[in-house]
Amino acid sequence: MTSSFSSTAVQGQRVLVTAGASGIGRAIADILAEHGARVHVCDIGDEQLDAYRKVHGAAAATKADVSDEADVKRMFAAVRETLGGLDILVNNAGIAGPTGGVEEISPIDWRRTIDICLTGQFLCAHEAVPMIKAAGGGSIVNLSSAAGRFGYAYRTPYSSAKWGVIGLTQSLAKELGPDNIRVNAILPGVVEGPRMTGVIRDRAAQIGVSYEEMEKTYIENISLRRMVTASDVAAAALFLVSPAGRNISGQSLSVCGNVERI
Repeated sequence: MTSSFSSTAVQGQRVLVTAGASGIGRAIADILAEHGARVHVCDIGDEQLDAYRKVHGAAAATKADVSDEADVKRMFAAVRETLGGLDILVNNAGIAGPTGGVEEISPIDWRRTIDICLTGQFLCAHEAVPMIKAAGGGSIVNLSSAAGRFGYAYRTPYSSAKWGVIGLTQSLAKELGPDNIRVNAILPGVVEGPRMTGVIRDRAAQIGVSYEEMEKTYIENISLRRMVTASDVAAAALFLVSPAGRNISGQSLSVCGNVERI
């Protein structure tokens, strides 16, 4: 039997990766491009976008905030212009949000976290779905988190948003399946990098322990006793949007080394 997965698994597929110029988004954009996709990314930072363009030359990249409806509409206009349509949406954009007790977190920080991590995914899906339907079907991958299956003390806005992403994913999978659109979520765990460093630092300060103690606690709560990498998450995204994942929809795929609790 011939495998449906190859080095050109997404050859010619038109893809938008939000927050795709750095971190997990960059790893996803890179691996999809390596496997033949035509990729458009957005990000909010000029520095990240400049670095992306230096590597990818004339690759399409738009500065946009996914929580801003006008920005999202402008971004999708650019996607239509550069790609001529859309087959795959990777809803990756998100922020860590504040660390603090519920009585300490400001409503402004709460709303900002929900707006970027959850409402941003809705806004992008709202614009993307008609394009993917016009293409005859395709795939949406939403980035949730291990915090989307556990309560997360002192990270209430983030965890709430990531639980919401699971609901969005399962609802859209049911709604869009008849249109040949698959919708799945990836739940990264403790991902190596500066964002996780900041999360661990802030959590350590919140409960009054050293960074090293807090990092050790995070690792001990992972069955495999190691962090994952952005590349690990990107490999899962490639699988889900490729022909190998053609019958996978409505699923929450954890890429976390089995986080047992947070």
